[in-house]
Amino acid sequence: MDFNYHDNQKMIVDMIQQFGKKEITPFVREWDDHQIFPIEVLKKLGELGLMGVLVPEEYGGAGFSYNEYVTAIEQLAILDPSIGLSMAAHNSLCTGHILQFGNKLQKERWLPKLATGEWIGAWGLTEHNTGSDAGGMATTAIKDGDNWILNGCKNFITHAVSGDLSVVVVRTGEKGDSHGMTAFVVEKGTPGFTSANKLDKLGMRASETAELIFDNCKVPHANLLGNVGDGFIQAMKVLDGGRISIAALALGIAKGAYQVALQYSKEREQFGKPISKFQAIAFKLADMATEIEASELLIYRAAEAKNNGKKVTLEGAMAKYYSSEIAVKTANDAVQILGGYGYTKDFSVERYYRDAKLCTIGEGTSEIQKLVIAKQII
Repeated sequence: MDFNYHDNQKMIVDMIQQFGKKEITPFVREWDDHQIFPIEVLKKLGELGLMGVLVPEEYGGAGFSYNEYVTAIEQLAILDPSIGLSMAAHNSLCTGHILQFGNKLQKERWLPKLATGEWIGAWGLTEHNTGSDAGGMATTAIKDGDNWILNGCKNFITHAVSGDLSVVVVRTGEKGDSHGMTAFVVEKGTPGFTSANKLDKLGMRASETAELIFDNCKVPHANLLGNVGDGFIQAMKVLDGGRISIAALALGIAKGAYQVALQYSKEREQFGKPISKFQAIAFKLADMATEIEASELLIYRAAEAKNNGKKVTLEGAMAKYYSSEIAVKTANDAVQILGGYGYTKDFSVERYYRDAKLCTIGEGTSEIQKLVIAKQII
């Protein structure tokens, strides 16, 4: 494998850095303080081709590989993890589900709007009482002629309020049956389809999270993705790739926190010399740099497998598990290096510290990743 950035990746880095100076960095504090979801930023990312990174050009996307996708998420996460999270959820989950399992007519109908950022996408699997136990979901879909009637509620859904379109996995069979769930596309404005209860979160505060509610919501059979009963199997495959994106998000957080800590340690003096000269600080920085490098290697190994059409259940879980835990550790060490200043909002490490924790929870907790890894290796 060639781990050097190729031309497309270099272009993405430059593009996001230039875009971020004007459209992201000046507003990060305000968005975080007031939990503002800057949907207009995602629309502009669509104009740059970053809301359909993996979507083929025939459907309005950039047609890039997972290498470019990982780079884009990482660079956005360095600027603001919330923006990186929203971009990743839109690409990997909602758009990715339609890209992988939609038929030609469905792809032609929805992908161009999603890939260009004209529409923002959401993806619904989790419910109030079914997080890791997705098979126990209570939201149902019952066949009614040429339509399906959906009833229930999805929770912890990114873009639940602002999303123009949602891919949701609901129960069409018995609880616990892996073939008893089906995926549907539901457009905003469909009668009986609403959102509520935007969450007030510890971190990722500029990424919108809320509930999707279905009250006798009538969805055409034409909006069903794949076959009846395939929803859970589809979701697990979507999450395999999605976990690479969360790993990339965690990598960006870790790099951002490390860069701030490294620079601060060179400038901050105590006892007549920069604190980076003290072994206690230098060893922290050495650990951070090494673990970030290891995280990046795991991520690009998974990306390479995905690019080659291979199964990435193991690689994605390893990358996601390790990278998310390292993001938390790196952010924690960065706060420690900055001391009292790290505990204030004057420096971004406290935000990285809060944002990093989500990576160990979303799209499968660290504990679930270890279960997946153990199952694969045993």
